[in-house]
Amino acid sequence: MIHANNIGRRYGEFTAVGNVSFDIQAGEIVGLLGHNGAGKTTIMKMLTGYIEPSTGSITINSVPLSENTDELQQLIGYLPENLPVYPEMTVMDYLYYCAQMRNIEPLQLDEHVAVAIQKTELASKALNPISTLSRGFKQRVGVAQALIHNPKILILDEPTNGLDPHQTQQMRTLIRTLATHATVIISTHIMQEVDALCDRVLILDSGGLAVDQSMEELRRSNIIALNTNANLAAVNASLASYYLDNQLVDSAAAALIKTLDNINTYHIPVGESANTAELCNGIIQDLIANKYRIFAIHPLMRDLESVFRRIHLNNKTATQNEASHAV
Repeated sequence: MIHANNIGRRYGEFTAVGNVSFDIQAGEIVGLLGHNGAGKTTIMKMLTGYIEPSTGSITINSVPLSENTDELQQLIGYLPENLPVYPEMTVMDYLYYCAQMRNIEPLQLDEHVAVAIQKTELASKALNPISTLSRGFKQRVGVAQALIHNPKILILDEPTNGLDPHQTQQMRTLIRTLATHATVIISTHIMQEVDALCDRVLILDSGGLAVDQSMEELRRSNIIALNTNANLAAVNASLASYYLDNQLVDSAAAALIKTLDNINTYHIPVGESANTAELCNGIIQDLIANKYRIFAIHPLMRDLESVFRRIHLNNKTATQNEASHAV
């Protein structure tokens, strides 16, 4: 649906985004994750047609955005980080205004406004001035204007920014509901939002794309964690046949991590093509057959925070090394 090909954006000598490429399919919820200043908002503005890339190109449904901006913007709903609201207007008046700006036919205005209010649960505040609303309700108004024209693509920049835990949960529920009818792109520096909402994540660092993976791929560490009373030799003996089948990366794969109360914890790195569930089952059967006990065995999952921190640290170290060589 969306194809970004080597897009970049420069401001004079400063490169905000450099040579970023990705594809987003219809129906996905994709998170743009990165530190403040990583390039998230710049990419979102380029995807909406608000600013043009300095280099590269963007197509939506195979149509170039640069050549068909007005047409393609009708498919896009956008919530900027700074809410585009007029505080003195009531919620309903503002949404009618937004609907008119979206060129919705006069006879359809009532329906579009009513649906937007219903989806964002704003009925109780519809006649209130926006200035009197809490931050959470103002965010809902921002989302309501983004979806007033039933867009196929929703682009939300920091949608939970400044919300309390209850308001954040309400916003997550709303986004999941909206995603049943639209492709959703969420920009955030809050990893919990990506974990809670997204099918896929694009991690940006210093204007570049560091990771483009599904959440399932990103969490997978290719390591099995095993708790057992078996010693290292016994564990590795049970693994030997799996190494021959190319499911393990080493013939003596298990590494003893710790021992507590006569229970040994091992980490077993597995191959990319391994069937982890079958491998776990085989290890259990082998060890039990040799009279050992299994207390736990499961694939080890990475958390998004550790992945994000490692990427940022690696890029920071690389930048420092380049600077030292230049000197």
